[in-house]
Amino acid sequence: MHASVSVPDLSTAALSAPTLPDGFSAIVYCEGQFGEQDGKTANGLARSSEKYDILSVVDSTHAGADAGMLLDGVRDGIPVLATLAEAITHAGRVPDYLIWGMAPADGLLSASQRAVVLDGIARGMHVINGLHEFLNDDAEFVAASLLAGVTITDVRRPREPKDLHLFSGRIFDVTCPRIAILGTDGAIGKRTTTTVLVQALKARGINAVMVGTGQTSLIQGGKYGVAIDALVPQFCSGELENQVVAAFEAENPDIIIVEGQGALSHPAYLTSAHILRGSRPQAVIVQHAPRRTVLGDFPMVAMPTVASEIALIEAFADTRVIGVTLNHEHMSDADISRAIDDYEIELGLPVTDPLTRPIDRLVATVLDAFPELVNAAGLRAA
Repeated sequence: MHASVSVPDLSTAALSAPTLPDGFSAIVYCEGQFGEQDGKTANGLARSSEKYDILSVVDSTHAGADAGMLLDGVRDGIPVLATLAEAITHAGRVPDYLIWGMAPADGLLSASQRAVVLDGIARGMHVINGLHEFLNDDAEFVAASLLAGVTITDVRRPREPKDLHLFSGRIFDVTCPRIAILGTDGAIGKRTTTTVLVQALKARGINAVMVGTGQTSLIQGGKYGVAIDALVPQFCSGELENQVVAAFEAENPDIIIVEGQGALSHPAYLTSAHILRGSRPQAVIVQHAPRRTVLGDFPMVAMPTVASEIALIEAFADTRVIGVTLNHEHMSDADISRAIDDYEIELGLPVTDPLTRPIDRLVATVLDAFPELVNAAGLRAA
């Protein structure tokens, strides 16, 4: 009913994270948060997953919906179901993995949430945990996983300090262009924009590689990346630099697109600073949600304007903002069109919504900034 694993010794269970095989079936748990900001891990997995076959999403508040219709108005065949038990019944078997699909600001489990994870373990499901709370440090979860013969993977657990990288300057040997997708808030769509942009560039014959910076991109199956917000700040720039260099050396890419985290102006999520320092992008695209008036997890703080974020980014780093992408939450199609026109006039930059407008618009922004990519694609096609 579930994948065969060797049961680790209790003394080492909290010290190791298994290397997971591709293509295993999974249920994503996202009670009360699917489609919301704190449900960004589940949202991302419903849209794209290279590692897991997502069978369903658990969220009783949207039970009966199709995940794709709820997120983007396009049916994707992933049902949203009310309970874990119902999701298992729907699958017709116990799926291999239970993936924790929420990313709250505190990163901790409530008592009721603990019960769901323990239920999944008891049923024989491996657990993928993207929270700051490491379940392999919790005696109850370790004992339950040992009894059931399953694994728990704490995606955000960093390696030992001796295995981490300080900034080394190797980034200066990376000769291909690099673009960072930054934003004006957390959970605003930076990873989604990064993903669709990389896919679109690849479809045009451009060897684009994504470097992830959060737990969701790692869970989705990203080949290069690090959960940067789980690191001691001293190693953030160096660890990201190391991933960019690894991608450059292994893939010989035409361009590297780096996923952003938080916002440079954010009072709590300052990882954009390390992204700018570690990846040294020649260009930045800024993601913004026009209808947000306050920061997602910090309602006491007003949203920055796009113009102020651009000014801050360009003052902080030796880079340039080449375009703006919009998150269309709470916006009609007419609202989106109006916002695109208004921002283009105000900022003098190309603006688009990568999910509701042709992706060619965003690709054109990149090609205009780096025309050598057109030649690279042409040579590859020839």
